Amino acid sequence: MAVETGNRREDRPSPGGTGLLVLGVDPGLNVTGYGLVREVPGGLACVAYGAVRTAAGQPRERRLARIHGALTALLAEHRPAAVALEEPFVAVNVRSAFAIGEARAAVMLAAAGAGVPVYQYPPATVKQAVAGYGRGGKAQVQEMVRLQLGLASAPHPADAADALALAICHLAHRRAVAAEERRA
Repeated sequence: MAVETGNRREDRPSPGGTGLLVLGVDPGLNVTGYGLVREVPGGLACVAYGAVRTAAGQPRERRLARIHGALTALLAEHRPAAVALEEPFVAVNVRSAFAIGEARAAVMLAAAGAGVPVYQYPPATVKQAVAGYGRGGKAQVQEMVRLQLGLASAPHPADAADALALAICHLAHRRAVAAEERRA
């Protein structure tokens, strides 16, 4: 099953190591973005990113199976410790909201099948964690993802940048919880 991949780190080889690896996923029926981010000494490193695309003319169940299969393969290959998803939001377009919900379910089933916990974050929390402002725009989030991960250019497609932002958000949340526990 082919998955469109983005760039790995362009300035050095993809980092290995023992730091926590998180898979961020921005689910959609047409395009599901993914991004793998690992904690490394001194910061974060992009392991891989890309998108799973489905053909609009195919039956919905085949498109969802493609998303599920691609995520299952990514989980098996990279073995992340967690999956980060954006919490659902009420959309103006109900049909679009249902399609996103179905894609989210395909991702959650893949994670459950791999035994990987899923963490969900509101969009404003993701933007706050990445851009320092909960109402930042897509371009601002893409640029902050690029800067935080030391990438030569902003990740494309935008769905992959959003997925990387979700992974960064989860790692930031995890660090904040750990710091709070140390203070308690």
